[in-house]
Amino acid sequence: MTLTDRTQEMLITDILAQNSARHADETAIVERIPALNTKRQVSWNEFYKTSARFANALKQNNIKKGDKVVQLMTNSIEWLPLYFGILYTGAWAVPLNFRFESDKILLCTQTAEAKVFIFGPEFIQRIETVKDELEKTITLWLFTGKTEDCPQWATTVREFIDKQTTGDWDVPPKVDLCMEDEAALYFTSGTTGTPKAVLLTHKNLSHACYLENDHHGQTHEDIFLCIPPLYHTGAKMHWMGSFLVGGKCILLNGVNPKWIIEAISEEGCTIAWLLVPWAHDILIAIENKEIDLSDYILSQWRLMHAGAQPVPPSLINSWKKYFPDQAYDTNYGLTESTGPGCIHLGIDNADRIGPIGLPGQGWEAKIVDKQGNHLFANESGELMVRGPGVMKEYYKNPEATQKTIQNGWLHTGDIARSDKEGFIWLVDRKKDMIIYGGENIFPVEIENFFLTHSKIKDIAVIGVPDERLGEIPAGIISVRPGAMMGEQEIMDFQTALPRYKQLKQIFFGDVPRNPTGKIEKPKLRRMYAADKRKDINKLLK
Repeated sequence: MTLTDRTQEMLITDILAQNSARHADETAIVERIPALNTKRQVSWNEFYKTSARFANALKQNNIKKGDKVVQLMTNSIEWLPLYFGILYTGAWAVPLNFRFESDKILLCTQTAEAKVFIFGPEFIQRIETVKDELEKTITLWLFTGKTEDCPQWATTVREFIDKQTTGDWDVPPKVDLCMEDEAALYFTSGTTGTPKAVLLTHKNLSHACYLENDHHGQTHEDIFLCIPPLYHTGAKMHWMGSFLVGGKCILLNGVNPKWIIEAISEEGCTIAWLLVPWAHDILIAIENKEIDLSDYILSQWRLMHAGAQPVPPSLINSWKKYFPDQAYDTNYGLTESTGPGCIHLGIDNADRIGPIGLPGQGWEAKIVDKQGNHLFANESGELMVRGPGVMKEYYKNPEATQKTIQNGWLHTGDIARSDKEGFIWLVDRKKDMIIYGGENIFPVEIENFFLTHSKIKDIAVIGVPDERLGEIPAGIISVRPGAMMGEQEIMDFQTALPRYKQLKQIFFGDVPRNPTGKIEKPKLRRMYAADKRKDINKLLK
């Protein structure tokens, strides 16, 4: 199925019903938990019926169109059926980042004014810390864990569903839904500040299915490996290309290079979307002989695509050495564009290592200066996109909405440039740009340079305050396992960079990344405050 077939786009809830009718007893989702050596699976019919039953239970508890239901869950086989059950009622699904601490859980729930809170056992303590405040809006607590672990103030999801007995239980409740109706409230990762509430419509979600399928050509026979957290639009929207055609999904719970390769081999996965750190770790495991590719069946693995952050060209060059016959792709997107695909490299352009691509199907893009003027090739400015995936608004934040969406154009906050052939290259985030003595420095350029060094596993470049120059570039470097590296080696290596882009301070340590692979630069700026720095300016003289 391609976008040329899109005479009648369907709501994603209708797509689920269609999959149940067409592929009833076929497997929809397989959950693998390697750490526990367990595996569960659910058919399309079971998926659909669980969603329908949950929707009916919510309706019998007076949850109606426009209400909000929070999901605070780690990846599990229950995650998607409950999500679709919420959508069947016309309520808004509100998935929360499972790394949020109590304060952010409270903030997001209060912003949404949620009535129902679904949660797993990992979050009991965090919830109890702010439970009194949460109960100003929450009227129903639903627990996804075992009965014996359920707190007294909650009900297990299974018990909640089983005690509802009236009506046609296996058919979703009749709710008048259309494409323009609100469907879900997603919160941004908060890597640049307080999370914003992104309101998506059913049209946004539906478009993601057709867009992803058009970009990667999933068929019913494809098997998609899903590893990133389902609360994030990236994982879910990439899966939706397979969902559209009833393809099987392998949900891998846990990240480990060997687990990933084992899952692809044993489950016959044909498509995997990897975050950059995971791809790096797989390559390191291969190079260190921890993974012998000849031990696995990988010939069916036709596509590896990466995203959620800039993909270093050095990574793809190394990847192709081990997987020369595998197609590669990268997609650019953000929560406000309903996830990936507004900019899309395309499998046919995989030899163009570096750019993030061209506007995706149905999308437009432009690069502008501070005054909004369209820039020419090779001039850096803010990337703006327009298309059917643009969010409806920042919920309850009209001022931010007005600044971000103008005449349908979404300000991404990312700095980009285009080449003479129209391909777009991501330069950096506007908020991460370092102004060093009046010169603009984009950290991603420096990070990509250092990632070509054989001893460097990961690096984050940040700006730290300087009385004379405003900011100076500093690097936090994570060295590959077993490698030894000192400051002088780094100083010698970076002489290939222009002097103003060379690191003025160097730290060795871990590079923290959020569940979607983005470097947590605000955290690094707090960690490497002035009293903790080691000034190495003398080495530069």
